[in-house]
Amino acid sequence: MNFHGKDIKIFSANSHPLMAARISENLGLPLGRSVVKTFSDGEISVSINESVRGSDVFVVQSTCAPVNNHLMELLIMIDAFKRASAARITAVIPYFGYARQDRKAKARDPISAKLVADLITTAGADRVLTMDLHAPQIQGFFNIPVDNLVGSPILANYFRDIIGDKNDEYTVVSPDLGSVTRARNFAARLDCPIAIVDKRRQRANVSEVMNIIGDVRGKKVILLDDMIDTAGTLCNAADAIIEKGGAQSVVAAATHGVLSGPAIERIKNSAIERVVLLDTVPLSPEKQLDKITVLPISPVFSEAIERIYEDKPVSIMFV
Repeated sequence: MNFHGKDIKIFSANSHPLMAARISENLGLPLGRSVVKTFSDGEISVSINESVRGSDVFVVQSTCAPVNNHLMELLIMIDAFKRASAARITAVIPYFGYARQDRKAKARDPISAKLVADLITTAGADRVLTMDLHAPQIQGFFNIPVDNLVGSPILANYFRDIIGDKNDEYTVVSPDLGSVTRARNFAARLDCPIAIVDKRRQRANVSEVMNIIGDVRGKKVILLDDMIDTAGTLCNAADAIIEKGGAQSVVAAATHGVLSGPAIERIKNSAIERVVLLDTVPLSPEKQLDKITVLPISPVFSEAIERIYEDKPVSIMFV
């Protein structure tokens, strides 16, 4: 990597140090020296143990569970870099927490994603680099540049090797109406047809009815979503695809493996044969099932960081 002008430094807080280390390794850089710890009363303390004056600083931190702790770590680190006279600070957030709270779903709801955007900007970030925001319009919540990378090319390459020239045997399925655009674009990459799971509650206290829009009978289904949290929607959709749709098999794919609450147990007991995730969120040992495959995204973020540092366009990475 050919550096120019001011130097570049990669730092990590506590949410995903392995990814930060991989990014630094890909760029041929040492990981910045810093310590992020918590006092006994829960306050977060940050120490930056090297000069960042005039540096182009990238701080890597997914705001995954515990979300609030990791968000505060990020904000305090950004503030520390700003006060240490860093030339530019980029918040590298592979998984952006609070992204599902992007609108008022009912009266008196907060728009927490906008609040988090304001906090990151106020802390002193000059730019945000993230991947597959749950709601793309969140980019507009920031008054600083936001590069929203896409994970579908990585997932598509993985499945393309499996599918080969048997495209007609596979169908990409959206687990709900909100993910249709994502599933359509993914299906276009694989040259496969698309189907949609439509769920509706006919009246109060009556369970949801699942309908399959499209033909999945006898097909090998790739069930695609941007994130898997408690896995309820995903597992129910998989059951409907098999029982009502008559599909041959179901594998699931998602960018963010949040996997909170009963997710692991649900996946274990579901009709899903395999779950393919990107490593935007680190998986703890108890979540590393045999049926879960994790693909690395550090090469993509490394390229994006290099492009940002060298003032090259990042937009070619969005297609």
